[in-house]
Amino acid sequence: MTKSVQERFENVSKSKTFKNILDKFDLRNKRVLDIGCSNGEFLSRFGGGSVGLTVSREEMEEGRSRGLDLRVINIETEYLDEGVFDYIFANNIFEHMQSPHNFLIKIKKHLKPGGRLIFGVPCVPYFTPLVHSRKFRGSLASLHINFFTRFTLVKTVQYAGWNIIEVRGFHFGNSLLDHLLDPIYPHFYAVAEPKTDFKYAEKRLRELEGYNK
Repeated sequence: MTKSVQERFENVSKSKTFKNILDKFDLRNKRVLDIGCSNGEFLSRFGGGSVGLTVSREEMEEGRSRGLDLRVINIETEYLDEGVFDYIFANNIFEHMQSPHNFLIKIKKHLKPGGRLIFGVPCVPYFTPLVHSRKFRGSLASLHINFFTRFTLVKTVQYAGWNIIEVRGFHFGNSLLDHLLDPIYPHFYAVAEPKTDFKYAEKRLRELEGYNK
């Protein structure tokens, strides 16, 4: 066990933001699918039956040594059992996805009826000059291949067939206080649930027919 891994677990245990999310959605008592779980620092706080996914065998071994259920799976190309999780949690992964839209379409099958998605994404601030400050450096990191503002994050989720419940920084337990800081937040958590009647617009369906020829 390296010091850096231990520090990750300690930082999560001290995170006020993550505590607010745990408390609001009662995740300590929910079965959660943690996608892009790293060594399991978030996963360790979720309820029984929770599963973490990583593409790193080293991270899987570290998490399992702590008694956590980590599996090496690339969720963009591989699948788990359907309809078994109360929540999907994904933090700092959406910006790395080859296909965010397909990801949002496919992961619905892993949720129980009434299940929800919570995922955190670094975003370019409303006042764009702030990207030059240290606090916002992560929003344009060289490893990222997708870039979002709060507005485009919401639209990306909605157009993949999800109803947005809320989008906020969760720095405060009070949503009104949180939204006052929306223009300068570097990281947002979107909470959403699948639309039961989702279908693409007719124009989009005609385009898809063209792709399949």
